[in-house]
Amino acid sequence: MARPRIPKAARFPQGLPDRDTLMNYLRETGESDRAAIARAFGLKGADRRALREMLKSLEEEGALSRRGRKGFSETGALPEVGVVDVAERDPDGDLLVRLTKGEDAPLVVLAPDRKAEAGQAPGLGDRLLVRFVRLESGDYEARLIKRLGQSAHRILGVVRKARREIRVEPVDRRSKETLLLSEAEAGDLRDGDLVVAQVGRSESRYGPKRGKLLEVVGREDEPRAASLIAIHSHGIPTGFSDAALAEAESAQEPTLAGREDLREIPFITIDPADARDHDDAVYAEPDTDEKNPGGWIVWVAIADVAAYVRPDSALDREARDKGNSVYFPDRVEPMLPERLSNGLCSLREGENRACMAVRMVFDASGRKRSHRFVRGLMRSAAKLSYEQAQAASEGRTDDKTGPIAETIIKPLWTAYGVMKKGRDARSPLAIESLERKIHIDEMGRIASIIPRESLEAHRLIEEMMIQANVSAAETLEAKRTPQIYRVHDEPSQEKLQALVDFLQTLEIPWTKGEAPRTERFNRLLEQTRDTPHAEIVNEVVLRSQMQAIYSSENIGHYGLNLARYAHFTSPIRRYADLIVHRALIRALGLGDDGLSDRDISQIKATAEMITAAERRAMAAERDATDRYIAAFLADQVGAEFDGKITGVTRFGLFVRLRDTGADGLVPVSKLGSEYFVHDDRSHALVGERTGARWPLGMAVRVRLEEATPVTGGLLFEMLSEPAPPDRNTPRPRLGMRARGDRRPGGPKPRNGRPPGIKNTRQRKMGGKRR
Repeated sequence: MARPRIPKAARFPQGLPDRDTLMNYLRETGESDRAAIARAFGLKGADRRALREMLKSLEEEGALSRRGRKGFSETGALPEVGVVDVAERDPDGDLLVRLTKGEDAPLVVLAPDRKAEAGQAPGLGDRLLVRFVRLESGDYEARLIKRLGQSAHRILGVVRKARREIRVEPVDRRSKETLLLSEAEAGDLRDGDLVVAQVGRSESRYGPKRGKLLEVVGREDEPRAASLIAIHSHGIPTGFSDAALAEAESAQEPTLAGREDLREIPFITIDPADARDHDDAVYAEPDTDEKNPGGWIVWVAIADVAAYVRPDSALDREARDKGNSVYFPDRVEPMLPERLSNGLCSLREGENRACMAVRMVFDASGRKRSHRFVRGLMRSAAKLSYEQAQAASEGRTDDKTGPIAETIIKPLWTAYGVMKKGRDARSPLAIESLERKIHIDEMGRIASIIPRESLEAHRLIEEMMIQANVSAAETLEAKRTPQIYRVHDEPSQEKLQALVDFLQTLEIPWTKGEAPRTERFNRLLEQTRDTPHAEIVNEVVLRSQMQAIYSSENIGHYGLNLARYAHFTSPIRRYADLIVHRALIRALGLGDDGLSDRDISQIKATAEMITAAERRAMAAERDATDRYIAAFLADQVGAEFDGKITGVTRFGLFVRLRDTGADGLVPVSKLGSEYFVHDDRSHALVGERTGARWPLGMAVRVRLEEATPVTGGLLFEMLSEPAPPDRNTPRPRLGMRARGDRRPGGPKPRNGRPPGIKNTRQRKMGGKRR
């Protein structure tokens, strides 16, 4: 259903509205900025100033919340579209859903899906993409757009054979649904088989339900089982139809027809050493224009995927459904068939390739003066790894980089030095995110886990890609062509207040009401960089940020501090970029394979779908990594490790190990004999009797007690002593104890495992997710 229509001015009395009228207006619109409100009520001059004060007053008393930099909505209002979990069933049998963003989100009735086939309706535990609609009663209703991930009616699990029964134990550590299989069904199954089973009815009020075997997908002890489990449990689409494969195989080598010849420009690709597809290439040279002294010309060429994936073709439909490629430590589930992704759409060294390229001109201060898009034919002069390019820029050349060090690599680094001035002036959010690289051997086992090195070569490519993305968004806006933006909202007032409360516990000032500008966050990070609080402040600032999404409406990109931003540079692995390519082709008259009318009619739904697909991919990648790391540590049970507390909950502490980056839980029952209360203001567990504290960011020593590869779960025992009481933090009251505590130490574990074990690592803005 379409979003509620914005009320026309005629529906409201003209002039400054009273409180009730203003709130009614916002309820009907869902959200609105000050300028739109003023237009609706015909306000000018002094009335506009009075409206500003009224909105400020309503926000301060909590009646309104900000949405974006300028928008307002009624506090407690739900977004137009959101990802939800089916949480409960009410007495009338209706399903209730809750936004996945947290436990404080309200429960909302899910409208029946009348198009669903028998047995395919959503069930408890399902993850869905829904549209929230406000009813005349003022209540919300959730309407299904798309199902995400594994159905609650199906379980991916491991077969456990016992003398009297055959069970299927779920691989999802959040699930408690164990199924029983009949001996007739389980005759050929072996202990440890990975299977998909359908949930049946329980034969009694207590005990497991009966299950029906649907599919055997592998073995839990297979080296590559981690990614296999992630693919099945998150519903990642795999493979391609015969029609899509036939279209890919029929693709022809590119020619100059309708293209600008760019083969004399010595583009190079710079990618990870193990990259198989190369969708971007770069080149830079000084600007010889006398009007631009010290300026530089930067070319970015991107694979012309739109030339091969036409609107509404089989390739297009399946790419839209996938949304993006999904990367696991041991495999890739690509958005496009290999014939395109690793072949005709990969900018291979020395081979002619179709491309969409942008020529950007920067002045000596790093400000972009102009840009121009062309559809061309290019030939990469060299394929380099990040490490090769970095070494060559520092004078350490090899056989490949030596001949091009002065003519290609040095100009790229000089151009980046100029572009960096503009980046520094823009002051994008400078949160540090330590990632680790998992190396898989030929047998599919983890050989090593090492920190992913951050090189200047990474930042060079990132900034050139960002500027190409900005150029695409600016061109499409100037041509008034619909597009899919990459948007990132500023922190919500609730998250910002939580950050301010936490900073007060560290005696770090943040003025009340101070605008959350990116440069202000960067000053905070710089202020604490060389202090004991550096990592914890970085972690809490990261958690205060919103997640970037795709949208057909622009609110800017807060983290990058950009007014307009789109994804243009990775069409091999992201459907959003393909849509932007088509939009540029249509806007600039570069061919007949541009954005179709059907594309335009679906652009809002497409943005919603690929945002959900990105979330699905991130969750699957994270879960696979967790399982691989658990398998890597499984033979080290009993070993001791150094780590830091990265998450604090009422049921325990999440600890990240220093060497591997593995995340695991120390249950609250392992912290001592007294009750510990979760103080969310200071992000700490605090002892009720002694005031001893386990704060976020504290360095600790732990012992590995349990590693479960099939679920990715790690359990630790705490070996360190807690921090002493904080005199500035009031001792928690007995009544603040978390509900469900059964004994000293916290909640009683269920099934031998504390509730809610999960990985808390979040990558909201890291690297290529921007």
